[in-house]
Amino acid sequence: MKVRIGISAGGESLGPEAMVALAEGITDTGFDSLWLPEVLSRPGPDPLVGLAWASGARPRLKIGTTMLLPGRNLVWLAKAVATLDVLSGGRFLLTFVPGLAIGGEGSAIGIPSAERGALMDDALPVLRRLWAGESVTHEGPAGSFADVSVSPRPVQDPFDVWLGGNVPAALERCGRLADGWIPAFCTPSDAADGKAVIDRVAAEHGRAISPEHFGVSLAYAPEGTDVSALASSPVARRARGRPLEQIIPVGLTGLRAMLEQFLEVGFSKFIVRPTAPPAEWRSELDLLADAVGSLQT
Repeated sequence: MKVRIGISAGGESLGPEAMVALAEGITDTGFDSLWLPEVLSRPGPDPLVGLAWASGARPRLKIGTTMLLPGRNLVWLAKAVATLDVLSGGRFLLTFVPGLAIGGEGSAIGIPSAERGALMDDALPVLRRLWAGESVTHEGPAGSFADVSVSPRPVQDPFDVWLGGNVPAALERCGRLADGWIPAFCTPSDAADGKAVIDRVAAEHGRAISPEHFGVSLAYAPEGTDVSALASSPVARRARGRPLEQIIPVGLTGLRAMLEQFLEVGFSKFIVRPTAPPAEWRSELDLLADAVGSLQT
Protein backbone atom coordinates (compact mmCIF):
# COMPACT_ATOMS: atom_id res chain seq x y z
CA MET A 1 0.00 0.00 0.00
CA LYS A 2 1.04 3.56 -0.63
CA VAL A 3 1.20 5.31 2.73
CA ARG A 4 0.48 9.02 2.54
CA ILE A 5 0.31 11.62 5.33
CA GLY A 6 -1.44 14.95 4.85
CA ILE A 7 -1.39 17.91 7.22
CA SER A 8 -4.55 19.63 8.41
CA ALA A 9 -4.49 23.26 9.55
CA GLY A 10 -7.99 23.64 10.95
CA GLY A 11 -9.09 25.92 13.73
CA GLU A 12 -6.85 28.90 13.05
CA SER A 13 -6.97 32.05 10.97
CA LEU A 14 -4.11 31.91 8.49
CA GLY A 15 -3.32 35.08 6.55
CA PRO A 16 -2.18 35.03 2.91
CA GLU A 17 1.55 34.83 3.65
CA ALA A 18 1.07 32.23 6.39
CA MET A 19 -1.04 30.05 4.09
CA VAL A 20 1.62 30.13 1.39
CA ALA A 21 4.36 29.40 3.95
CA LEU A 22 2.39 26.41 5.22
CA ALA A 23 1.95 25.06 1.69
CA GLU A 24 5.68 25.50 1.06
CA GLY A 25 6.56 23.83 4.36
CA ILE A 26 4.39 20.79 3.60
CA THR A 27 6.05 20.40 0.21
CA ASP A 28 9.56 20.93 1.53
CA THR A 29 9.18 18.38 4.35
CA GLY A 30 7.80 15.69 2.04
CA PHE A 31 4.24 15.41 3.28
CA ASP A 32 1.51 14.49 0.85
CA SER A 33 -1.10 17.22 1.04
CA LEU A 34 -2.57 20.27 2.74
CA TRP A 35 -6.04 19.88 4.24
CA LEU A 36 -8.42 22.59 5.38
CA PRO A 37 -11.55 21.34 7.17
CA GLU A 38 -14.88 23.09 6.93
CA VAL A 39 -16.36 24.07 10.28
CA LEU A 40 -18.49 27.17 9.96
CA SER A 41 -18.50 28.37 13.55
CA ARG A 42 -14.79 28.36 14.41
CA PRO A 43 -11.74 30.22 13.07
CA GLY A 44 -10.25 29.18 9.79
CA PRO A 45 -10.58 29.95 6.07
CA ASP A 46 -13.30 28.74 3.76
CA PRO A 47 -11.63 25.58 2.45
CA LEU A 48 -12.25 26.08 -1.26
CA VAL A 49 -10.95 29.65 -1.17
CA GLY A 50 -7.99 28.82 1.07
CA LEU A 51 -6.99 25.77 -0.95
CA ALA A 52 -7.20 27.70 -4.21
CA TRP A 53 -4.82 30.30 -2.77
CA ALA A 54 -2.38 27.67 -1.52
CA SER A 55 -2.52 25.71 -4.77
CA GLY A 56 -1.75 28.82 -6.78
CA ALA A 57 1.39 29.32 -4.71
CA ARG A 58 2.43 25.64 -4.76
CA PRO A 59 0.93 24.11 -7.93
CA ARG A 60 2.39 20.64 -7.34
CA LEU A 61 0.92 20.29 -3.83
CA LYS A 62 -2.11 18.07 -3.39
CA ILE A 63 -4.94 19.82 -1.55
CA GLY A 64 -7.90 18.40 0.33
CA THR A 65 -10.86 19.22 2.50
CA THR A 66 -13.45 17.56 4.69
CA MET A 67 -16.41 19.55 3.35
CA LEU A 68 -20.02 19.91 4.40
CA LEU A 69 -22.48 18.47 1.92
CA PRO A 70 -25.92 19.07 3.50
CA GLY A 71 -27.31 22.51 2.67
CA ARG A 72 -25.31 23.00 -0.54
CA ASN A 73 -26.74 23.96 -3.90
CA LEU A 74 -25.63 20.94 -5.92
CA VAL A 75 -25.01 22.76 -9.18
CA TRP A 76 -22.93 25.47 -7.48
CA LEU A 77 -21.01 22.81 -5.56
CA ALA A 78 -20.32 20.66 -8.61
CA LYS A 79 -19.00 23.66 -10.53
CA ALA A 80 -16.83 24.93 -7.66
CA VAL A 81 -15.29 21.51 -6.99
CA ALA A 82 -14.65 20.87 -10.68
CA THR A 83 -13.05 24.31 -11.08
CA LEU A 84 -10.67 23.73 -8.18
CA ASP A 85 -9.73 20.32 -9.54
CA VAL A 86 -8.94 21.88 -12.92
CA LEU A 87 -6.93 24.76 -11.45
CA SER A 88 -4.94 22.39 -9.20
CA GLY A 89 -4.11 20.06 -12.08
CA GLY A 90 -6.27 17.22 -10.77
CA ARG A 91 -4.77 17.36 -7.28
CA PHE A 92 -7.95 18.07 -5.29
CA LEU A 93 -8.94 15.47 -2.66
CA LEU A 94 -12.52 15.66 -1.37
CA THR A 95 -14.16 14.05 1.64
CA PHE A 96 -17.78 14.91 2.35
CA VAL A 97 -19.07 15.01 5.93
CA PRO A 98 -22.56 15.62 7.34
CA GLY A 99 -21.25 18.28 9.74
CA LEU A 100 -21.08 18.59 13.50
CA ALA A 101 -24.09 19.00 15.76
CA ILE A 102 -22.28 20.60 18.70
CA GLY A 103 -22.24 24.22 19.84
CA GLY A 104 -23.48 26.69 17.26
CA GLU A 105 -22.43 24.54 14.34
CA GLY A 106 -25.73 22.72 13.97
CA SER A 107 -27.72 25.92 13.60
CA ALA A 108 -25.05 27.45 11.34
CA ILE A 109 -25.38 24.56 8.90
CA GLY A 110 -29.13 25.12 8.85
CA ILE A 111 -30.10 21.47 8.34
CA PRO A 112 -31.30 19.31 11.28
CA SER A 113 -28.96 16.41 11.96
CA ALA A 114 -31.75 13.89 11.37
CA GLU A 115 -32.20 15.13 7.79
CA ARG A 116 -28.58 15.23 6.70
CA GLY A 117 -28.20 11.56 5.84
CA ALA A 118 -31.10 11.60 3.39
CA LEU A 119 -29.70 14.73 1.78
CA MET A 120 -26.31 13.07 1.27
CA ASP A 121 -27.91 9.95 -0.16
CA ASP A 122 -29.80 12.11 -2.64
CA ALA A 123 -26.91 14.43 -3.50
CA LEU A 124 -23.99 12.10 -4.19
CA PRO A 125 -25.36 10.35 -7.31
CA VAL A 126 -26.42 13.71 -8.73
CA LEU A 127 -22.97 15.21 -8.22
CA ARG A 128 -21.35 12.26 -9.97
CA ARG A 129 -23.62 12.74 -12.99
CA LEU A 130 -22.82 16.46 -13.13
CA TRP A 131 -19.08 15.79 -12.92
CA ALA A 132 -19.44 13.21 -15.71
CA GLY A 133 -20.76 15.92 -18.01
CA GLU A 134 -24.37 14.77 -18.17
CA SER A 135 -27.33 17.07 -18.56
CA VAL A 136 -29.21 16.44 -15.32
CA THR A 137 -32.80 16.94 -14.24
CA HIS A 138 -33.36 16.29 -10.58
CA GLU A 139 -36.15 16.56 -8.02
CA GLY A 140 -35.29 15.45 -4.50
CA PRO A 141 -34.39 16.39 -0.93
CA ALA A 142 -31.07 17.92 -2.02
CA GLY A 143 -32.54 20.22 -4.65
CA SER A 144 -34.59 20.64 -7.80
CA PHE A 145 -33.42 21.73 -11.25
CA ALA A 146 -33.94 20.83 -14.90
CA ASP A 147 -31.60 20.20 -17.85
CA VAL A 148 -28.44 21.45 -16.16
CA SER A 149 -24.89 20.53 -17.09
CA VAL A 150 -21.68 21.78 -15.52
CA SER A 151 -18.48 23.05 -17.10
CA PRO A 152 -15.59 22.72 -16.50
CA ARG A 153 -15.48 19.04 -15.68
CA PRO A 154 -12.92 17.76 -13.16
CA VAL A 155 -9.54 16.66 -14.48
CA GLN A 156 -9.87 13.48 -12.44
CA ASP A 157 -12.19 11.13 -14.32
CA PRO A 158 -13.99 9.74 -12.50
CA PHE A 159 -13.71 12.22 -9.65
CA ASP A 160 -13.38 10.29 -6.37
CA VAL A 161 -15.49 11.20 -3.36
CA TRP A 162 -14.61 9.89 0.08
CA LEU A 163 -16.87 10.07 3.12
CA GLY A 164 -16.28 10.58 6.83
CA GLY A 165 -18.33 9.44 9.81
CA ASN A 166 -18.30 6.26 11.85
CA VAL A 167 -21.91 5.81 13.00
CA PRO A 168 -23.75 2.83 11.44
CA ALA A 169 -25.66 4.94 8.88
CA ALA A 170 -22.42 6.60 7.74
CA LEU A 171 -20.71 3.24 7.29
CA GLU A 172 -23.62 1.91 5.26
CA ARG A 173 -23.66 5.05 3.09
CA CYS A 174 -19.93 4.75 2.47
CA GLY A 175 -20.32 1.16 1.33
CA ARG A 176 -23.12 2.09 -1.08
CA LEU A 177 -21.89 5.38 -2.48
CA ALA A 178 -18.29 6.35 -1.65
CA ASP A 179 -14.85 5.75 -3.14
CA GLY A 180 -13.06 5.81 0.22
CA TRP A 181 -13.46 6.38 3.95
CA ILE A 182 -11.73 8.74 6.39
CA PRO A 183 -13.20 8.62 9.91
CA ALA A 184 -12.03 10.68 12.87
CA PHE A 185 -12.03 10.18 16.63
CA CYS A 186 -11.83 6.41 16.48
CA THR A 187 -9.47 3.71 17.69
CA PRO A 188 -7.68 1.30 15.34
CA SER A 189 -10.14 -1.36 16.46
CA ASP A 190 -13.10 0.92 15.64
CA ALA A 191 -11.60 1.61 12.24
CA ALA A 192 -11.07 -2.08 11.48
CA ASP A 193 -14.67 -2.87 12.45
CA GLY A 194 -15.96 0.01 10.31
CA LYS A 195 -13.90 -1.10 7.32
CA ALA A 196 -15.40 -4.60 7.57
CA VAL A 197 -18.92 -3.14 7.51
CA ILE A 198 -18.12 -0.90 4.53
CA ASP A 199 -16.56 -3.74 2.55
CA ARG A 200 -19.58 -5.96 3.27
CA VAL A 201 -22.12 -3.32 2.26
CA ALA A 202 -20.15 -2.50 -0.89
CA ALA A 203 -20.13 -6.17 -1.90
CA GLU A 204 -23.87 -6.41 -1.28
CA HIS A 205 -24.33 -3.58 -3.78
CA GLY A 206 -22.08 -5.12 -6.42
CA ARG A 207 -19.16 -2.77 -5.89
CA ALA A 208 -15.82 -2.65 -4.09
CA ILE A 209 -13.74 0.07 -2.46
CA SER A 210 -10.02 -0.03 -3.15
CA PRO A 211 -7.98 -1.24 -0.18
CA GLU A 212 -5.83 1.85 -0.83
CA HIS A 213 -8.81 4.08 -0.02
CA PHE A 214 -9.07 3.74 3.73
CA GLY A 215 -7.62 6.43 5.94
CA VAL A 216 -7.97 8.24 9.27
CA SER A 217 -8.06 11.86 10.38
CA LEU A 218 -6.04 11.95 13.57
CA ALA A 219 -5.48 14.72 16.11
CA TYR A 220 -2.39 14.60 18.31
CA ALA A 221 -1.58 16.47 21.51
CA PRO A 222 1.74 18.06 22.49
CA GLU A 223 4.15 16.10 24.66
CA GLY A 224 3.12 16.22 28.31
CA THR A 225 -0.56 16.96 27.66
CA ASP A 226 -3.00 15.58 30.22
CA VAL A 227 -5.57 14.26 27.77
CA SER A 228 -8.04 13.55 30.58
CA ALA A 229 -8.27 17.32 31.12
CA LEU A 230 -10.06 17.52 27.76
CA ALA A 231 -12.96 15.47 29.09
CA SER A 232 -15.41 18.41 29.04
CA SER A 233 -14.30 19.79 25.67
CA PRO A 234 -15.99 19.49 22.26
CA VAL A 235 -13.27 17.00 21.39
CA ALA A 236 -14.52 14.67 24.11
CA ARG A 237 -18.12 14.93 22.90
CA ARG A 238 -17.02 13.89 19.42
CA ALA A 239 -15.28 10.85 20.92
CA ARG A 240 -18.71 9.41 21.82
CA GLY A 241 -17.68 8.08 25.21
CA ARG A 242 -14.43 6.42 24.13
CA PRO A 243 -11.42 7.07 26.38
CA LEU A 244 -9.55 10.02 24.91
CA GLU A 245 -6.16 8.42 25.53
CA GLN A 246 -7.18 5.70 23.03
CA ILE A 247 -8.02 8.29 20.37
CA ILE A 248 -5.64 11.24 20.81
CA PRO A 249 -1.95 10.27 20.91
CA VAL A 250 0.32 12.42 23.07
CA GLY A 251 3.63 13.55 21.61
CA LEU A 252 5.13 12.65 18.27
CA THR A 253 6.30 9.26 19.50
CA GLY A 254 2.73 8.48 20.48
CA LEU A 255 1.51 9.72 17.11
CA ARG A 256 3.87 7.39 15.24
CA ALA A 257 2.84 4.44 17.40
CA MET A 258 -0.85 5.05 16.68
CA LEU A 259 -0.26 5.48 12.95
CA GLU A 260 1.52 2.13 12.98
CA GLN A 261 -1.49 0.54 14.68
CA PHE A 262 -3.78 1.89 11.94
CA LEU A 263 -1.39 0.56 9.29
CA GLU A 264 -1.65 -2.88 10.84
CA VAL A 265 -5.44 -2.95 10.30
CA GLY A 266 -5.29 -1.84 6.67
CA PHE A 267 -5.38 1.97 6.77
CA SER A 268 -2.82 3.84 4.70
CA LYS A 269 -3.99 7.44 4.19
CA PHE A 270 -3.75 9.87 7.09
CA ILE A 271 -4.62 13.46 7.88
CA VAL A 272 -2.82 14.58 11.03
CA ARG A 273 -3.37 17.78 12.95
CA PRO A 274 -2.26 19.19 16.30
CA THR A 275 -5.03 19.70 18.86
CA ALA A 276 -4.02 23.38 19.01
CA PRO A 277 -2.29 25.50 16.36
CA PRO A 278 1.50 25.30 16.77
CA ALA A 279 3.47 28.41 17.63
CA GLU A 280 5.33 28.10 14.32
CA TRP A 281 4.22 25.73 11.57
CA ARG A 282 7.57 25.18 9.88
CA SER A 283 9.21 23.99 13.10
CA GLU A 284 6.25 21.68 13.75
CA LEU A 285 6.49 20.25 10.24
CA ASP A 286 10.20 19.57 10.67
CA LEU A 287 9.50 17.69 13.90
CA LEU A 288 6.64 15.77 12.29
CA ALA A 289 8.84 14.82 9.35
CA ASP A 290 11.50 13.43 11.69
CA ALA A 291 8.90 11.48 13.68
CA VAL A 292 6.53 10.06 11.08
CA GLY A 293 7.76 11.02 7.61
CA SER A 294 9.54 7.73 7.10
CA LEU A 295 6.21 5.86 7.29
CA GLN A 296 5.32 7.21 3.84
CA THR A 297 6.07 4.75 1.05
